[in-house]
This record gives sequence, C-alpha cells and structure tokens, in this order.
Amino acid sequence: MNAKEIEQIKQWEREHVIYPWKKQGWYEPIVIERAEGIHMFGADGKRYVDFCSGLLNVNIGHHNRHVLDAMQAQMEKLCHIASSFATEPRAKLAKMISEVTPGDLDYVFFTNAGAEANENAIKAVRWFTGRQKIYSNWRGYHGATAACSTLTGDPRRIPCEPGIPGVGKFFGPYCYRCPFGYKDNKTCGIQCLETLKTQIMLEGPKTIAGIFMEPIVGTNGIIIPPVEFMQGVRQICDEHGILLVMDEVMAGFGRSGKWFGCEHFGVVPDIITAAKGITSGYVQLGVMIWNKKVWDFFREHPFVGGLTYYGHALACATGVANLEVYHQENLIEKSRINGEHLEKKLWELYEKHPSIGDVRCKGLWACLELVADRKTREPLAGYGDCKQNVMGEFTKRILDLGLWAFAKWDYIFLAPPLIITPAQIDESISILDKALEYPDSLLKK
Repeated sequence: MNAKEIEQIKQWEREHVIYPWKKQGWYEPIVIERAEGIHMFGADGKRYVDFCSGLLNVNIGHHNRHVLDAMQAQMEKLCHIASSFATEPRAKLAKMISEVTPGDLDYVFFTNAGAEANENAIKAVRWFTGRQKIYSNWRGYHGATAACSTLTGDPRRIPCEPGIPGVGKFFGPYCYRCPFGYKDNKTCGIQCLETLKTQIMLEGPKTIAGIFMEPIVGTNGIIIPPVEFMQGVRQICDEHGILLVMDEVMAGFGRSGKWFGCEHFGVVPDIITAAKGITSGYVQLGVMIWNKKVWDFFREHPFVGGLTYYGHALACATGVANLEVYHQENLIEKSRINGEHLEKKLWELYEKHPSIGDVRCKGLWACLELVADRKTREPLAGYGDCKQNVMGEFTKRILDLGLWAFAKWDYIFLAPPLIITPAQIDESISILDKALEYPDSLLKK
C-alpha cells in the first residue's frame, strides 16, 4: 500500500469513524493491512508482534488456515438462517463446548458477544430465583451495555449511571493493594470473604439472585484471588440459593492455562459467560452456558432472550474449527507451559526495573503493575491516571519498537496468542525491557 492510499484511509477515519473509549477528533491509529500468526503488518510494511492477541481474543493467532477453510466451506452452504431452525454448526459447537466445560455446564445459549452473554445471564438468574438483586465486585468488568456497565466496578460505569436498579458491589481480593489494609495475605483470614458474608447478611441473602465475578479480574489488573475466597463464594451461594455466574469472556478458552479460569480454584459456577476465544475473533460470537439445575427450570419456563443473529451458522462453524485447533495443537497445555516461561521472564524484568511493583501471571495472561516507590507501593500513574498519564508514552515507545500490548493507568497487560513460542516470548520481553526505561526515569530520586 503506497503513502497516498494510507493517507486516504486515515482521512476517511478522521472524517467518519467514531472511536470506542476515546475522545473524538484527535486519535489517528496505525493502519494495519494484514496479520499472520503472532504478527500484524502495517500498511507501510512495518511488522508488529501482537502481544495482546487483538483484544485478548485472537487466541489461535491470525490467519489460521484450518479456520479460514472452514469459514469458506460454510459460506458456500449457509451463513445465516432464522434461529427456529437447527444447523449442524450450532449443534456441533454446543456439543464441543459441553465437552470442555467443568461439571454439568452442558447447555449453551448463543449470543453475539460477551456483554450480551452477561445481559442474558442477568435475566436468567432473576427469573430462576424470583429475586432482583445482583452482586458484582469493585474492579470487575462485564461489558459496555447498559446492565453490564452497572455490574462493572471501574470508571467505565460512571457515564452510564445510575444504571439498572438492584446491583450491589463488594470488595474482591486484591492482595497487592488489600482494600482492608492487610500487608500479608497469609494473616488476613480472607477478610474480603468475611466482609462479603456480613454484607450479604445485612442485605438479606434471600433477596439476592446472583453473584457475578471474573475468576481472574481482567482489564483491571489480572488480579488472581486466593482459592479459599473463590470456594467461599461458592459456599455462600449454595447456602442461600444464589446463582454464581463466572464471566469467562477473557479467562475462558485457554487464556489462563486451563479451558476455563474457574478450574484453577476447584469451583464450578451455575452459569458461565464467554466469548473472545470461542472463535478467536475470526467472527463475533458469545455464549451463556447453564448447568442442569438452571436448564431444568427453563424446560418449564420460557427463556425470553435472543437476537436476530442467535446461533449464526458462519460464526458457529468458525467456533467449531477454532476448538479443533485448540485440540489439534494442544494450545491449552501450551498456554500453561509457555505461561510459566513468560512469568519467569517477567520476574527477571522485575529485578532490573524498579518501576515494576508487582508481577501477576496465569497462563499466557499477565500484568506488570507500575509503582513510583516499590517499598511503599505508591502508584506511578494512579487509578484512572489520577496522578499522571504514563501509558500513552509507554505504548508509543513499544509500538515504535514493533510490539503491541494493551496498557492503561499503572497496568501493562500481556496476552500473546497461545501459539507463541518461548523464543518469540523472549524477543518481546527484550522490547519491554527497553521500553521500561521510560517509567524507570519517572521515579522519585
């Protein structure tokens, strides 16, 4: 693509495109022409390592031939039909999903994306229990639609407030910055769990329909909870007839080194919501997955949900081929093994760069949290960039060096495609090593 063609694309972008999550009128993105494997290629020919898997969804890497061939074959037969008809791709994908979900989570409702899956899960828990209240945790993220924005526990919910009624918040575990002031998570007695128990008691446990959680908090820091906390929440739900919903939109389909993030904690939820890695972003698709208890209820009660593109045949065929790649290339296990290598390399960066306060990693899903002072854990940028914007310049530097990773506030997120090799991880770490000289330079002398 020549310079004139690139400029034409940028002009059309400036004149007609509304950007998500950004102020309009100043942003000018890099023009990407194609992608393959773990790499993206700019229209000017520059190569970038996609260390963010698109937006944490291109798990099998770009331009996988098996998936593309399956898509083409399905397009030759059928792309879309009314949801009242059955198709082979929809039936086969539902069966394949049931074979990798934990417990008796065997019943699949198809959606267009993760937020829509969560919206339907809100309906499901309210209708199943006959209750209205929903609990979700601060720092969690569940999507940008109306109800999901209310469930979200970060600043993205604020422009949408007051939001839907009946949603309460609780503090989940964030051991690096304990909301209850504990410095040692071995002596805190899982205070966040005890506080949640008290909160539910005061709220009235028989008024709460569901608790929504990410098994590992995603875009607010890759916060990994203690096993005891997760098992304690499951016990609370069992005691009070509350449905537990795990938002696996990011964690699911191998990102954390297991098929689903909840498996790290020995917890089986009542409902799983997922998207992203189900098709690796080749076509949009999400799912809400019920256990048998929920399914049995809706055998006798209509589930009033679904949009035009429910169970889209092309999307489902893409999902089938995508899951076949996971199995054929053993990507779930590779995520675990190469995730251990990634974590080792990140702790080596920690030893070299005083701006890194903490390293958190599960599978090929990691976060570096930056600090102004490692001893006091004083933030460098601060929550919502309340002190200064660091990541704008950091992102520019890594892009200049040929690496794409998502970064905001004090968090650098690392989530490469599951096909990445140890050598490619090392190449990317060397770029991060150089770019981290910038936040190091901002530390107090």
